[in-house]
Amino acid sequence: MEVIATAVAGDALLKNGVAPACLLPEAVCKEMPGELVAIDVEIAGGRISRIRPARQASGMDQGIDLDGGLILPALVDMHTHLDKGHIWERKPNPDGSFMGALTAVGEDRAANWSADDVRARMTFGLKCAYAHGTAAIRTHLDSIPPQDAITWPVFAELRQEWAGRIALQGACLFGIERLDEDPNHLIRMADLMAETGGILGAVTYMIPGLETHLDAIFAAAKARGLDLDFHVDETLDPDAVSLRLIAEAALRAGFEGKIVCGHCCSLSRQPDDAIDRTLDLVAAAGIGIVSLPLCNMYLQDRNCGRTPRFRGVTLLHEMKHRGIPVAVASDNTRDPFYAYGDLDLIEVYAQATRIAHFDHPVGDWIKTVSTAPAEMLRLDFGRLSEGALADMMVFRARSWSELLSRPAGPRTVLRAGQTLARTLPDYRELDHLMHERELAT
Repeated sequence: MEVIATAVAGDALLKNGVAPACLLPEAVCKEMPGELVAIDVEIAGGRISRIRPARQASGMDQGIDLDGGLILPALVDMHTHLDKGHIWERKPNPDGSFMGALTAVGEDRAANWSADDVRARMTFGLKCAYAHGTAAIRTHLDSIPPQDAITWPVFAELRQEWAGRIALQGACLFGIERLDEDPNHLIRMADLMAETGGILGAVTYMIPGLETHLDAIFAAAKARGLDLDFHVDETLDPDAVSLRLIAEAALRAGFEGKIVCGHCCSLSRQPDDAIDRTLDLVAAAGIGIVSLPLCNMYLQDRNCGRTPRFRGVTLLHEMKHRGIPVAVASDNTRDPFYAYGDLDLIEVYAQATRIAHFDHPVGDWIKTVSTAPAEMLRLDFGRLSEGALADMMVFRARSWSELLSRPAGPRTVLRAGQTLARTLPDYRELDHLMHERELAT
């Protein structure tokens, strides 16, 4: 159901809406302080031409009355896996565990990830994200031979094809232990990222020589002017401390690029003094953290017949208090690492609020899917500002309580001030790829 019944075509006045103060120009918020500010938004030529405090007598103006509905900018999904997405029907996780996911994806990749297969599934995911109101995505791409030679050219094609709709970034992904097996892999990946405008990344494990490998990664990134994005400590083992080691490596290297660390689950199981030491180093190194609460709660502390007790969500409140940039993102979608999801950041934010207590007060936690990830990705997205493209979402919900209670409620998505037809792709579009699917009888 659409909030705005009449299609908007690049010019409009949206009156009597509300928007988060933290995503609005400071001048507007000075006139009307509060978490949510009543505003009118004028759109001209597909851009936001003016944002003003809502007029008390706004009925005097011609325009679209939002009746107090919430306005948000298009959002930023900074940690996804488009290349893995939507393989669940042919390759489910056998037991819901992390190792089960790792094995299942490896088997499916070896058997099925042709260029056509990867392109079709990635396109499906992008259609979902676009319909839900996402403006930018960073995707991690499995980058081990021979898959890297298949996936990266497909990604380059899709990045060009989707330009102007979704800004796409790619980060290479491989287990850091691969550098023991193939020491030249790092140089190949770093050169590929430099050639393609990608981000250098790896999955860190507590293996012998980890610090040496981290120093090599920082050196390779520094030499090529690359940013870094790591998968870190995706485990509940309190002895997993690669987040601290990454921070120490960054400080040793004097690294000035952007560094993002995702997951960081083990931090939730460590003693307070160890946490303080690590977070002080993370803050000093300028590292940003992205939490993936839906995927982590799906995988962590899963034991058949036993209720999970430890959920693996990293320490976002403590990080934010130290000034560490924090975000949440979708992560995996309908694959062995997460059986569900639709690349809808409103769903992710609503669930993250419940899981990680982004409330009492809600405050500026909406930044975790808007300005915070945009800044970590060096993008100018995620806020409502005059002169910017009118990329936004309008909800029937009038408050955080209404939105977070019904995140799938009525929503209109505008791109460049034009109403987007929010038709989600049908899962049947992928049926031709699901040759191992067992249909229910």
